[in-house]
Amino acid sequence: MDGAGNQTLISHFVLLGLFTRSPLHLLLFSLIMAMFLVALSGNGLMVLLIHMDSRLHSPMYFFLRWLSLMDLMLVSTIMPRMAVDFLLGGSSISFTGCGLQILFFLTLLGDECFLLAFMAYDRYVAISKPLRYSAVMSRWVCWLMVAGSWLFGLVDGLIQAVFTLTFPFCSSREIDHFFCEVPAVLKLACADTSLYESMIYVCCVMMLLLPFSVISASYLRILVAVLHMHSVEGRKKAFATCSSHMVVVSLFYGAAMITYIRPQAYHSSKQDKVVSAFYTMVTPMLNPLIYSLRNKEVTGALKKLLGRCPCGREQG
Repeated sequence: MDGAGNQTLISHFVLLGLFTRSPLHLLLFSLIMAMFLVALSGNGLMVLLIHMDSRLHSPMYFFLRWLSLMDLMLVSTIMPRMAVDFLLGGSSISFTGCGLQILFFLTLLGDECFLLAFMAYDRYVAISKPLRYSAVMSRWVCWLMVAGSWLFGLVDGLIQAVFTLTFPFCSSREIDHFFCEVPAVLKLACADTSLYESMIYVCCVMMLLLPFSVISASYLRILVAVLHMHSVEGRKKAFATCSSHMVVVSLFYGAAMITYIRPQAYHSSKQDKVVSAFYTMVTPMLNPLIYSLRNKEVTGALKKLLGRCPCGREQG
């Protein structure tokens, strides 16, 4: 039977998931659901605070609001489906649904790659060229950067989703993962995927290393500028803002590079699932916590919002 014939038989895939139905995995599932709720509430609150408080309408918070929106969409693309599969015992996903999941996931992943680079450039301009900051980081430029992030992410997502699902698939439909991630789906292909995997590798190197190079160069320049500052208070504020961003960058890029840049020979299903869980669940949960806990403006906006609530006034 040829590959094309096999491909027409595939109407759905079976996701093997992250857990089995053991007591230990039930506990881990509960923990992950708690992380999902924290990610939803934390990122949702961040979007609300930045929208409502006029003090948070600077370019830095403009990008941070988009980062929170992307994290909201990222966890919503993966987590609800995984939860339903675990609770109801089903694990089937349609061929089209798998393609859409690849598209949405890679689009959002690419968006964040470039958005984090633009956020680093924003901090570089703010600290190294404060007198030109308003002119360089105008509202138009900020919107252009966000639109560019979405465009690069969408193009990457479309290319990988379409090409991945054009391969003929064999009789096995079981994807050893908790969502349709490209490396896991390609393992089911009947045809030789080595050329395509090489293209994906080059594409991922560009999507990850190019923004990461911009981030590294920006923070190197920032470090030089901070070390030349005479104000101790200015140094502390610059380090606090930049260190928060560097933690987020390290968590996100570290996990993504392990998955997409590491040679295929070094991949194992169990490791891939753990790493994927990290940047689809842990990072979106930590981002609002990292940015809010070390940011006086965000905590001030939160106190102001709580002060508006009837419950907050009654307690005061």
